[in-house]
Amino acid sequence: MKKVILITGASSGIGLSAAKLLAAEGHVVYAAARRIERMKELEPAGVRLIAMDVTDDASMIAGVKEITDREQRIDVLVNNAGYGSYGALEDVPISEAKYQFEVNIFGLARLTQLVLPHMRAQRSGRIINISSIGGRIGEPHGAWYHATKFAVEGLSDSLRMELKEFGIDVIVIQPGAIKTEWTEIARQNMLKTSGHTAYSELTQAHARMFENADDQGSDPIVIAKVISKAVNRRHPCTRYAAGMGAKPILFLRSILSDKAFDRLVLFGIRTQGKAK
Repeated sequence: MKKVILITGASSGIGLSAAKLLAAEGHVVYAAARRIERMKELEPAGVRLIAMDVTDDASMIAGVKEITDREQRIDVLVNNAGYGSYGALEDVPISEAKYQFEVNIFGLARLTQLVLPHMRAQRSGRIINISSIGGRIGEPHGAWYHATKFAVEGLSDSLRMELKEFGIDVIVIQPGAIKTEWTEIARQNMLKTSGHTAYSELTQAHARMFENADDQGSDPIVIAKVISKAVNRRHPCTRYAAGMGAKPILFLRSILSDKAFDRLVLFGIRTQGKAK
């Protein structure tokens, strides 16, 4: 069944791959990002482009209005926009921490608020929130990023119960390591913020681990296919974990004590992040 779908953060990586795949399946796909020029490759696939900044209320209101005016409905919202800003908590300015929450959680929540009246009127809809395995685990230098993803998980669980009576599903997708620009952005931010502070030794090792992981991550199409499953299945799961390392890491977190998991993470950073 053809659905009207809005995907944020569609200028690269997971969002770009998902927009192409869902359009190829016959859905009406609106791809949103701050810079339309970065999404031009989607136009030949029939994807409709919208300039939208999830930290700008006016642009979100305008984007949702454009879709609903044109299509008279909106069936699926894929909250994919987000980024990772790493650095030791002591070193990260609170202004940067607040911005990370603005993008990763408050933008997601506000856009959800805007589409829900339409979905409630239809008595149907799906909110698909792209979280991370980082919404279930922590790691050094990622306190603020992980805090946002833990927030996405809690928000989604609460929202799922609120919306059940209206026939609206809430689905969380937890990617593992994926080959996108996310890792490079997080790595550069981490080095800039904590690469020359009291936390420099572990920071340098962590940055090298991120660099090595670039070659090992899964292609974004892996997560795009999971998004397709969440869109198309009659009874989707509430959570999907996919991508390199996702299921093994979440399994280890479920069986290890906090201290044992801490030791595992720190061991992995120090061994995989050894200088070449």
